[in-house]
Amino acid sequence: MEGTIYCIKINGEEKKYPKGTPFREIAEEYQNQFEDDIVLVLFNNRLRELRRRVKEDGELSFVTTKDKAGRKAYRRSVTFLMQRAVYNLAKEDGKQVTVKVLHSISQGHYCELEGEAPSQEYLARLKEEMGRLAEEKIPLQKRSISTDEAVALFRELGMHDKERLFSYRRSSKVNIYSIGHYMDYFYGYMVPDTGYLKYFGLEQYEGGFVVLFPDKNTKAPAKFAPSHKLFHVLRESADWGQKMEIGTIGALNDAVAQGRIRDVILVAEALMERKIGSLAEQIASQPDKKFIMIAGPSSSGKTTFSHRLSIQLMAQGLKPHPIALDDYYVNRVDTPKDEHGNYNFECLEALDLELFNHDMSALLKGERISLPTYNFRTGKREYKGIYKKLGKNDILVLEGIHGLNGKLSYSLPESSKLKIYISALTQLNIDEHNNLPTTDGRMVRRMVRDARTRNISAKETIAMWDSVRRGEEQYIFPFQEEADIMFNSALIYELAVLKQYAEPLLFEIDKECKEYTEAKRLLKFLDYFLPVPSEDIGKNSILREFIGGSCFNV
Repeated sequence: MEGTIYCIKINGEEKKYPKGTPFREIAEEYQNQFEDDIVLVLFNNRLRELRRRVKEDGELSFVTTKDKAGRKAYRRSVTFLMQRAVYNLAKEDGKQVTVKVLHSISQGHYCELEGEAPSQEYLARLKEEMGRLAEEKIPLQKRSISTDEAVALFRELGMHDKERLFSYRRSSKVNIYSIGHYMDYFYGYMVPDTGYLKYFGLEQYEGGFVVLFPDKNTKAPAKFAPSHKLFHVLRESADWGQKMEIGTIGALNDAVAQGRIRDVILVAEALMERKIGSLAEQIASQPDKKFIMIAGPSSSGKTTFSHRLSIQLMAQGLKPHPIALDDYYVNRVDTPKDEHGNYNFECLEALDLELFNHDMSALLKGERISLPTYNFRTGKREYKGIYKKLGKNDILVLEGIHGLNGKLSYSLPESSKLKIYISALTQLNIDEHNNLPTTDGRMVRRMVRDARTRNISAKETIAMWDSVRRGEEQYIFPFQEEADIMFNSALIYELAVLKQYAEPLLFEIDKECKEYTEAKRLLKFLDYFLPVPSEDIGKNSILREFIGGSCFNV
C-alpha cells in the first residue's frame, strides 16, 4: 500500500520509516555514531545488503567493516573491484588476461594472472585503475537469474569453473553481481557501490600478487607479512589438486557424479600416508630428537596425525609415545576466563604447565610416570592407570595447540625437539574467483566432532568459534614459521563427507538465535557439495577423528 509507514527499532529506540526506504539511507543517518564504515545491516536477525529496502516492521542493527560479516563483504567487494580493473587493463592493452583468486595469505588474497607474472609497473597501473573505479562510485548491481541461465552465462564468459559449479546447483536461482557490464558470482554479500572500497593494497609475491585488505585498522590496508612456509604448503597442495584435476568444488562434484570418488579417496589417503612415512624417515635420521612437538589450530587432526606418525616411526625401529596436551588441561573450574567471563580453553594457562614439565622431564630421565587423561564431559583430569617409561629407542610425540610455544616446554632442551605445524589447508576453491576459507573447513570438522564426542551443539560451537580464532591468532599463528616442518591435513574430498553430518546439526539452530546467520551461511556453503558416503574411508583416516569410526583412541 502506497504511503505505508513501518516501525523500525534501532538501539532500543523506535523510529518510523516509509515503505521502500533503502537501508543505506538509514545507515547514513547513523554512520557518525560509528568509527568504521557501515556496509551491511542485520534486520530481524537476517543480514541484508544496504541496497535492500524497508518492507516490514522490525529490529535493525548495523554491520561495519570491524564486524566479521562486514569484513568479509568488504574483502569480497574489493576482490570484485580488482577483477574489473584487470578486465579494463586487458581491454586497454588488447590482451586476453584473466585473474584467479587462489589462497588467503597474510591479510589478503593471493592471485595469479593467467599465463604471465605481473610486473611492478602492471601492479601500479592496476592499483591506479582500482582507485579510479572506486572514485566513480559505480553501483554493484545484483540480479537473480535462473540456474540454467547462469550456466549458459558463465560458459559464454569463459568462466568454466562457475559453469561446472552451477550445473550441480539445487537452487533454482543464482545471484549475479555486476560493476557496469562486468559480471560475476560471489559467495556472500557485497557493498552498495565502489565508493566504499577506498582501502586496499597490492603487493608482488612469488609468481603473482596479493590484494591486501584492512585488518584491525579498517581505514588502511594491512602491511604484507607473508608466511613463506605456509604459502609453499598451500601451493604444493593446490598443484596436487590440479594434477588430480580437482581444484574446485565443481570438479569434485564431477568425480562424485562420474563414480570416480572412491579412487579420489584412495589416492588422497595414499598421498597423506606417503608424506607421513617420509616424515618418520626424516625423524629417524636425527637420533638426538626425543620430543616431536606437534601444534596447529583447532580441528587440524593433530591427534590422529600423532598416532599415524607414531606407527610410521615404529616402522623405522623407534618406540613412539603419543601424548595429547589436552590431557594436561587444568580442571574446568580452574580454567582462566576471557574478558567476557567465558572459559578460555585456548590460552596457554589452560594447561597445567608445571605438571607437564615435571612429567616430561621425569620421562627424559628414564623415570616411570602415570599419565593423566582429561574427561571433556566432566571437565576433570583423571588417572586411569596409564604409565610410561622411556627406553633407548623411545621418542615422545606431543600434540596440542601450544606445541611450538617454547613456554610450554620450558624445562626441555631445545636440541631435543622437532617442531611440526599442522593445519587443514584445503586444496579446493569454490571457483576461480571465490576461494574456500580454511577456517570454514576446520569449523565444520569441529562442529561434527563436538556434537559426537563432547555433547556440544552446533550453536555452541559457532558461539565459541570467535574465541577459538582469537586464541589461534594469539597462541598458534605467531609460532607457525618457527616450525621445522609444515604438514597439510586437509583431504580434498572431506567436505563432501562432512556435509551429511553437519547439515542436520545446523538445521537445529533456531532462526531467532544470533548464531543463525552463520549457520545459514554454512548451510549455503555445504549446499555446493554433492554428498559422499563414508564407507570407503579407512579407519586410520584423519577424517575419522571427526566423523567417528577411527581405529585410534580419538
